[in-house]
Amino acid sequence: MPVVVVESPAKAKTINKYLGSDFTVLASYGHVRDLPPKDGSVDPEHGFEMLWEIASDSRKHVKAIADALKDDDTLILATDPDREGEAISWHLQEALTKRKAIKKSTDVSRVVFNAITKSAVTEAMKNPRDVDMELVEAYLARRALDYLVGFNLSPVLWRKLPGAKSAGRVQSVCLRLIVEREMEIEAFDPREYWSVRAVLETPRGQTYEARLTELAGKKLDKFDLATAEAAELAVQAVTSRKLSVTSVEAKPGTRNPSAPFMTSTLQQEASRKFGFGARQTMSTAQRLYEAGYITYMRTDGIDMAPEAVTMARDAIKERFGAAYLPDSPRIYKNKAKNAQEAHECIRPTEMSRAPEDLKVTEPDQRKLYDLIWKRTLASQMAAARLERTTVEIGSPDGQVALRATGQVVVFDGFMKVYTEGQDEESTAEDERRLPQIGQGDPAPLHKGGMEAAFAKAGSREDDVVEAAPTGGMQQGPGGLLSENGAVFGQQHFTQPPPRYTEATLVKRMEELGIGRPSTYASIVTTIQDRGYVTKDKNRLIPEDKGRLVTAFLVNYFRKYVGYDFTADLENQLDEVSAGDRNYKDVLDRFWRDFSAAIAETSELRITEVLEKINEVLAPHLFPPREDGKPPRLCPNCEIGQLSMRTARSGGAFIGCSNYPECRYTRPFGPPGMEEASGIPPEGKLLGEDGGDEIRVFKGRFGPYVQRGAVTEENKKPPRQSIPKSWVPEELELDKAVMLLSLPRQIGLHPDDGVPVWANIGRYGPYLKHADSTSDRGGTNANLEDIEEVWTVGMNRAVQLLAEKVASRGGRGAAAKPLRELGEHPEAGGPVNIMKGKYGPYVKWEKINATIPKETDPEQVTMEMAVQLIEERAAKSGKKAPAKKKAATKKKTAAKKTSAK
Repeated sequence: MPVVVVESPAKAKTINKYLGSDFTVLASYGHVRDLPPKDGSVDPEHGFEMLWEIASDSRKHVKAIADALKDDDTLILATDPDREGEAISWHLQEALTKRKAIKKSTDVSRVVFNAITKSAVTEAMKNPRDVDMELVEAYLARRALDYLVGFNLSPVLWRKLPGAKSAGRVQSVCLRLIVEREMEIEAFDPREYWSVRAVLETPRGQTYEARLTELAGKKLDKFDLATAEAAELAVQAVTSRKLSVTSVEAKPGTRNPSAPFMTSTLQQEASRKFGFGARQTMSTAQRLYEAGYITYMRTDGIDMAPEAVTMARDAIKERFGAAYLPDSPRIYKNKAKNAQEAHECIRPTEMSRAPEDLKVTEPDQRKLYDLIWKRTLASQMAAARLERTTVEIGSPDGQVALRATGQVVVFDGFMKVYTEGQDEESTAEDERRLPQIGQGDPAPLHKGGMEAAFAKAGSREDDVVEAAPTGGMQQGPGGLLSENGAVFGQQHFTQPPPRYTEATLVKRMEELGIGRPSTYASIVTTIQDRGYVTKDKNRLIPEDKGRLVTAFLVNYFRKYVGYDFTADLENQLDEVSAGDRNYKDVLDRFWRDFSAAIAETSELRITEVLEKINEVLAPHLFPPREDGKPPRLCPNCEIGQLSMRTARSGGAFIGCSNYPECRYTRPFGPPGMEEASGIPPEGKLLGEDGGDEIRVFKGRFGPYVQRGAVTEENKKPPRQSIPKSWVPEELELDKAVMLLSLPRQIGLHPDDGVPVWANIGRYGPYLKHADSTSDRGGTNANLEDIEEVWTVGMNRAVQLLAEKVASRGGRGAAAKPLRELGEHPEAGGPVNIMKGKYGPYVKWEKINATIPKETDPEQVTMEMAVQLIEERAAKSGKKAPAKKKAATKKKTAAKKTSAK
């Protein structure tokens, strides 16, 4: 039987169903070879020769494919239809050739399909080809570049900037975007401006709102009303005049649907609508693709196959009627810079399959499919027809002019199914609907009073201050209100640019030409995993490490974290995949300059680097002081200079140059952070115990309590970290003394007489049994609650220590499952949900699969658990669940009888 190789077992299962028993379908479990993480894996001195190594977990998968080829001399490589998929096929071919599993007689071919459906798979089998070496060379160039940057730049960071973890060719540029956006926000100086609006009435008593556009015959620009006084005069000008409608203009308009999804737009929209991260979106899309529900999800193409367009138009006509179908199909031009790597858009494989028809139980998959299905249908639907109306209102003397705008949806078109999300809230005035208004109509001020007017302004009547500035004007927070309550001036301030979300970051990277669809999710994930960026309410915020690494790279390797340089390098890689450029020429040109830049940093001293970063980050770290003194003058001794320091743990802090005479430190960041916390630099005094002062400090490794002061005789007074669950600002003396009494000796272990201790460590409360006979230096066991450190007795301690020993291979009670799901439906064996240190997980045999944070363990079904197990097996290289063999009846051997 011909051997077909794909990446994942889930994909193999689906394809095997379509091809039938005439084929053997096996999974490679992703890449089978990679560059070993050591020097020399890419050798620039010998034509960038690359040393590939088969991972230990992959050897058995390569062997399984080699064994299958012994029975059939036909190998069909059916990995994903992109550069990465082409590379996996090439690696397999190379690895199997070295094993002599591929002989001269072996028929090796490559097939690709954009969707895992029976028609797509069977059609692909009719059109085999060779491995595309141009795509492979583009992969080799990208892999070599990433290796050369990572394994040459990261060591420079480690030596010159203690605590930095790594640098990457694209990851560092992405981090720079986030850091520079944060610096823009911090440096932003808001500018005040005012707007004036009026609530007017039609002759039929209906109300509408208009904005002041002209004053004293002059058109108003955004900042023309810069103060409350100017706004007050404008409000009085509107209030004191008789107004009427000077013109009404209604213009028809249309709104066209967005193009179908490609990788970046799918990640952006899933982030806006569901709060999905890029990795979560791609993982969910991968499952939908492997189940045959959607087309391939890593693409920068937006065109749609003709047969898919026909299916979409049929579905639209059937569901919504002919009115929602345009006369001709919509054609979307592919925006891919390299058409050879572009695929069809991301769409359902069957347009008639609505979300409610999907046979999946996982909520994320159902939501994402619904999004893709609606976007695809909407992209082929008729445009929405709108009527936009502009009403001009003025005074007879021409001194005052106002404008009201609004729109009416005449025909909803594609909007019946789907409208694209927005990264920021829209404040467009033309979204309002206007009542019937005619030219020449009087436009008197509405007499609804303050409550109605302030409701329009977004304030409450209760906020109005009765003491008016002048002329009977009412004043509220951020607003001025005329005496009759119909005209109001509203205060505004310009806003800083918003922090990036994963969606807006991917969008910006796409605009700059940084990265490619298959890399966005991993890049955004990497900078978070490295601790360079944290996510808060879906916004990306740079951490201290991220700021430091960016400051270092921008100053010493500016070219290589440049947006234009990185985009140009991506274009060169695209040219390689198109066959227009030699990949070794790209590598040679890059390495020649990059290696010289690395060499230039070898003489840099750490103090020189830190001083340069102090200079770059000075606006953030050392802003001007209110007392007019130098920003970097130590506020404690007023002799030394403040400077950024780093610790080998990776933490950064601000310290005084007059150390050790002055021990002033504060957290990394602008001054005032420690005061805001309620703990001053000299520590917060809690009281005395045994003649010693007990204080709380905010240290660079976190808050801690200290007994006594640092002196020449006592340079290291007793200290103890404060548990994360305790609030340092609320700590009282008795609790601090309890902390300083640790570690607490519970007693002597009844088996060996060795002390058992309770303490609080880096990972929380724990027990320590310092067993002198153990080659592991004793046994530690976690305690569930901080309070147990002071209350746990010997019986409980002995039990917990015994369970810990059992979990390491000794005897003891097994952990109890949170839920028992039952027997694995295909391979047998119990499938349970267990409680883990880092959250609940699914356990089957030796495979532990983490349950996503957003998934409630109580809602996990057997189907979801099996999927998680298969994915974990594919990632770790462990044995995937195999189908149970049919039970066979034991045959009773016939007894031989001896002839007499």
